[in-house]
Amino acid sequence: MADVTLTIGGRPHIVACRDGEEHRVRHLGGLLDSRWAAANRAAGGLNAERAMLFVALMLADDLDDAETRPPAGAAVSEAALARIADRLESLAATLEQTAPTP
Repeated sequence: MADVTLTIGGRPHIVACRDGEEHRVRHLGGLLDSRWAAANRAAGGLNAERAMLFVALMLADDLDDAETRPPAGAAVSEAALARIADRLESLAATLEQTAPTP
């Protein structure tokens, strides 16, 4: 096991993780720290525990959005696939008309 020190909201937190996962844990800690200032303001700046709860809620909101909303390009991709299918059908029909008969 490895110990990683995460600094969130200016305070150090030591977290244990599996060997080799240190970079990932630091990255995740950075995500928490990047939302800390807004969460601390939302919590009224009074309580670090409450601010951490707000950080968790912000991340949960982001996760929920990612899981429930289709990607922005999904509708475009479906439309593009429909156009490609139409074009392929048109080309197939043209080939059938121009193919030599045996």
